[in-house]
Amino acid sequence: MYFDILPSVCFVLAISRLVVAQTIIVNGQVLAANESTVTPAFVTVNASASNATADLFPGETRQLTDVVLANLTDLGLTNIVLFGFADPSTAANESIIGPCKTFPGEFVVFPGDITNRVFNLLLGGSLIQTKPLASPCYSDYGNQDKAKCDEITSHWSDDPYIHTNDPTSINAILFEGTSCVPHTVNPFALNCTIGAYPKMSVNVTTVSQIQLAINIARNLNLRLVIKNTGHDYGAKSTGAGAVSLWTHNMKDIKYYENYEEGSYKGPAFKMGAGVQVFEAYEAAHKQNLTIVGAEGKTVGLTGGYILGGGHSPLSSLYGLAADQVLSMEIVLADGRFVTASETSNPDLFWALRGGGGSTYGVVTSMVIRAFPEIPVTTMSFSLSSGEQVSIEQFWDAVHAYFEGFINYTDAGNYGHFVLNATSGNYVWDMAPWFAPNMSKSEFQALTDPFLQKVKGIGIDLKPIYQEYTNFYDAWDKSFPLELWGSNLARYGSRLFPRENWENSTKLSSTFEAIRYVVQGGGVVSAYNLAAAPKSGYPDNAINPAWRETVLHAIDIVSWSQDMYTELITIWSNVLTSDWGAMWRSVSPTSGSYLSESDYIQPDFQYTFWGNKYDRLYKLKKKLDPWSVFYAQNAVGSEDWEMSDYIFGNLPSQNSRLCLKGTNPSQQSHTEEIDS
Repeated sequence: MYFDILPSVCFVLAISRLVVAQTIIVNGQVLAANESTVTPAFVTVNASASNATADLFPGETRQLTDVVLANLTDLGLTNIVLFGFADPSTAANESIIGPCKTFPGEFVVFPGDITNRVFNLLLGGSLIQTKPLASPCYSDYGNQDKAKCDEITSHWSDDPYIHTNDPTSINAILFEGTSCVPHTVNPFALNCTIGAYPKMSVNVTTVSQIQLAINIARNLNLRLVIKNTGHDYGAKSTGAGAVSLWTHNMKDIKYYENYEEGSYKGPAFKMGAGVQVFEAYEAAHKQNLTIVGAEGKTVGLTGGYILGGGHSPLSSLYGLAADQVLSMEIVLADGRFVTASETSNPDLFWALRGGGGSTYGVVTSMVIRAFPEIPVTTMSFSLSSGEQVSIEQFWDAVHAYFEGFINYTDAGNYGHFVLNATSGNYVWDMAPWFAPNMSKSEFQALTDPFLQKVKGIGIDLKPIYQEYTNFYDAWDKSFPLELWGSNLARYGSRLFPRENWENSTKLSSTFEAIRYVVQGGGVVSAYNLAAAPKSGYPDNAINPAWRETVLHAIDIVSWSQDMYTELITIWSNVLTSDWGAMWRSVSPTSGSYLSESDYIQPDFQYTFWGNKYDRLYKLKKKLDPWSVFYAQNAVGSEDWEMSDYIFGNLPSQNSRLCLKGTNPSQQSHTEEIDS
């Protein structure tokens, strides 16, 4: 249940008297109250005061404290208690404010001129009222501009930077309602609405801003979401009526030549919450080092990517990205800023490395271990069935590749490949086969048995090898910019275990399950990688299934704009109930990767976390008894439900978020499904 820090009657009376101070006193001087004068009232705290093991970034030293709150009250900002901290130990004794997250218009103060002015004043002017990225294409927001619309439209799908640099744009537009997109994305769109985009965003650069937003969201029972880049299959960084924390501009990076934490001593980087993969790799490359990060250039490194685990082209060598974290700075649901490491809040540190984003707090930075720069060799090729290659030959060649998965991951390799059917032919793109710390001759020796098998089938793949002296250049040249999300597709995934390759019958079943999806009209984008390096890995919240994996496969179902809703619904259901069911049947004790998974994954608790879920859930209830943080398929999300659905069974983020069993429209939906 949600509990507020104030009795409900007093709460309503208090917010009705909220006023804005006209003047404040700073260092004995009377000044007009505005963004530039209020924000200096926030205290500057050094690292030792917060238990931090690394120097705090400038934005992390600007903090909200009880003393600051008292000073602001004394200076005339009445009812500053709306931004006050909470006490998890007394949450169970506090009054219930309601079963649903507050929707805009339910309180006179949200949204309201008074609250917005006070909030924006305390934030230093960083509050952004949402205007969807594609709004210049429409007249609804009073900013229609054909030139801007044309620019946005021309780059909507192939330039993720325009989305990651926007406060609210996300990848998973299907689940926010496709409410404001260019006409090339939805030719039937007549207008632009806010949909599931948050009502307002905070352009975060300081800890105090995060604390203020968390506190007012908790005290007003507002939905709170966190967005760095918006890269996510499950729309975790958006929600109707929400206040959003946009961490994208927390870009600080600091290099430590000899960082010490626990048993580790060596090179490390402290990186802010807004640092993206391309920025992190560039910083490491300048020091002749590398770090474990994503394939995608614009993915946010220190946000949901690492918090959810984070697979990498280097995972078969070093493990997942979450395995490399040495410490984190985080603002919790009670508004307090803490350090999580092996020696400070160790349970929280355990959970944050793999437990998922938008669950336990807002991470402001991480310290991540670094590795020496290494050479890389890559291989790429493309094969399609047709006049010269029969369908049987095509699949025999793919099977020959599958047979060596254990050998390849044991050698530290990472193979990204795509299987699909185009114009009646099957297509296999190796994009690419990535061999860290291997010379061309070493890589050729590893791959020669596979190539000889394919030749025996009657196919000459003619692979293209590239040899690089360092990881950065290999990564930069091998992986293009990611395409941005579409409302015409859904994704699912599965982690297939090593044991399926140690038994010929299981390998055959696994291969046929992959083939089944492609033959059924789907696309398979898959990764031959492992996450159990020979050097070992730490105890953290990573799904145990990852430690047994040699194949992470993503299945994609798609449809066209002109399909009628009933047919789209059938295709959408195929992903979960047909393809997904088959993949689960050949890997019954395994799981899936949280960040690239089915939006309505059955039994998501076990599927994403295995036997670690109970511990994660108990910690969630302890640290966030108010359920400040919610995201689709996150720990504790089963306690909540949406009021509206897409295609009958996909919860729409453009709807009311309520405790399960308390939403009348959801109860009606359940009755319809049951009947």
